[in-house]
Amino acid sequence: MRLATVDHETGRTAAVLHEGAWHALPAADLSAFLATTPPERATALAGEALRDAVPVLPLPAPGKVICCGLNYADHIRETGRELPAHPTLFAKYADTLTGPEADLLLPPDLQVDWEAELAVVVGATLRHADREAALAGIAGYTAANDISVRDWQYRTLQWFQGKAWDASTPVGPVVVTPDEMDPAAGVEVICRVNGEEVQHDTTRTLVFDAADLLAYISAFTVLRPGDLVLTGTPGGIGAARDPQRFLADGDVVETEIPGIGTLRNTVRSAR
Repeated sequence: MRLATVDHETGRTAAVLHEGAWHALPAADLSAFLATTPPERATALAGEALRDAVPVLPLPAPGKVICCGLNYADHIRETGRELPAHPTLFAKYADTLTGPEADLLLPPDLQVDWEAELAVVVGATLRHADREAALAGIAGYTAANDISVRDWQYRTLQWFQGKAWDASTPVGPVVVTPDEMDPAAGVEVICRVNGEEVQHDTTRTLVFDAADLLAYISAFTVLRPGDLVLTGTPGGIGAARDPQRFLADGDVVETEIPGIGTLRNTVRSAR
């Protein structure tokens, strides 16, 4: 099943893809829908078919956005680190998120880098969850790119200031439920810059998988329906290249996860 927030000819709504068409759900967006309704009820609650529906940012109002860094073995090695015993976590705000086709408006002369990722959408309240409960509490999966401002990220030992620029993290285009996608079996994560493939890996090589991350995080903070957890990026980031490579005005970043779709975002210099 595919869930989304869509723009259509008369407005915006949460929606479910049913029999080849987007159908309205009884909520203004997918964040609002998941806050009150288990995702498995979506098809039963599907309303009218929508005309000219276009997926936008699926989760505009997550209560928490938590990200895992250093979670693919090859990416860990390219940064010169050892495999971690525990997840390396940092947080974003909802303001950081943007849509699957949105321009990325960032000041010029920054070291802007790409990080394609699989993101997990929480579908149940999780507190002190074990792995089984965490797995059962997954609403679905979506694509994300943790666009990172490296020169700000490495100003201090804390990454936050390089990771939380407003409207810099594209997410979408849809949320695919676990009955149709199993990252443990291997889901491809691909990033292209101006058509050139710069990242390509599979979630089989994750150090900590989706259930591991949700269980670990729920040990210290409650996760609620609609929260978002980014699982980390594969090797191939611009900062680890020789010479280093960063995004510039006009560059097009594509983040593809087969079965979910593709984000297409253009970097635009802006003050």
